[in-house]
Amino acid sequence: MIKRNLVLPIVVLAAVTGAVAQMAQKQTPPKARYFMDVSTTSGMMGGDMNPMAMLMGGTPKPRREVLLRLGSVLPPADGAPKADHFMPASMRLGASVPLDTPVRTPVERSLPQNFERPKGRLLIFWGCGPKAGAGQPVVIDFAKVAAGQFPPGLFSSNVPVENGPMQNNSRTFGEWPNERNRARTKSDSSLVGEHRIAGNYSPEIKFALDQDFMPGMQAQTQQMSGGAVALNWNQVMGATGYYAWLFGAKNMDSQGADMVWWTSAGRQEFGSGLWDWLSPGTVSRLITQNVVMPPTQTTCTIPAEVKQAAGEFMMASLYAYGPERNFAYPPRPANPKTPWIVEWTAKARFRSSTSVMVGMEEQMGRSGRRGRDDGDNSGNQPARPCRPSLGGLLGGRAC
Repeated sequence: MIKRNLVLPIVVLAAVTGAVAQMAQKQTPPKARYFMDVSTTSGMMGGDMNPMAMLMGGTPKPRREVLLRLGSVLPPADGAPKADHFMPASMRLGASVPLDTPVRTPVERSLPQNFERPKGRLLIFWGCGPKAGAGQPVVIDFAKVAAGQFPPGLFSSNVPVENGPMQNNSRTFGEWPNERNRARTKSDSSLVGEHRIAGNYSPEIKFALDQDFMPGMQAQTQQMSGGAVALNWNQVMGATGYYAWLFGAKNMDSQGADMVWWTSAGRQEFGSGLWDWLSPGTVSRLITQNVVMPPTQTTCTIPAEVKQAAGEFMMASLYAYGPERNFAYPPRPANPKTPWIVEWTAKARFRSSTSVMVGMEEQMGRSGRRGRDDGDNSGNQPARPCRPSLGGLLGGRAC
């Protein structure tokens, strides 16, 4: 009797599985892929104002930046690779910007003659709260890592990294900004409108953006009783989630100094994708896994143990992940039996970020600085987003 009752469900399951397999639509890889990484940066790592003007009480504006990348499986139709991105007039960059192919240069992989194994330790903390959770910090001895001894299970692939088109995964590649054109977007530049990419190694790409640069972030810190530090920020329109990390150190100039790395993730999760652009779907999943903070959250407490271990030098960075726009041509056929022969795909990813020197407000107050730091500090040159790595930390650098 039991076997008979099992027959019908198994038959139905097999039939459904076969029908789904027959309905799976065949899809060809695109001839060309286009990525627009759109960022709004403020704080110590970005902002349109000279640092001296900031110290005099000025209010810098968030910096708007776009990184354009075109990758194709096709060779140039004639001569050298050539492509241009024609933008809306509201971008104020002229009719178009060139997507130049960078010159490949060999990479030296040998160690310098005076190479010395790094000394010191890296103390890793995570989670928002007045006190660090159990099992913290995880301690990494730099000398042991250099000798090949690395704590197992520390890093995971739970957070995907979507690199998009790059020179090493494309037959022909172009990018902007480049050596020929480093024009800067303005504080009032706008991406909304029609976009067209035309060149001799890619089908013509055309799409319209309805999403503009995200608003700038403002972050402040405040010392709390018990040694913890409150990190606060403004709610950013369009944000899908937030993530913060902090780097600190005592006696950075001395060999063997302890360096500190803290993240706002509610668990031991250090996927490198957290320092990049994340799709709304990925952010939503990471919120449920207590890795990314929800878009309604605007404060996170840095544990007292982090402050105690890092001392006076602590630089915090905060990311607001944003929306994403995806385009493809031709559109997917409605009939699943019709193969989808893709000519091109295009993706626009949006993010806002800021950085703040922890305790700067108090130091500025003690020095009698006029005005208030709203987190939008700057330098004169464009600043690429800070992306920490274990290799950089081993070399004594946060980024």
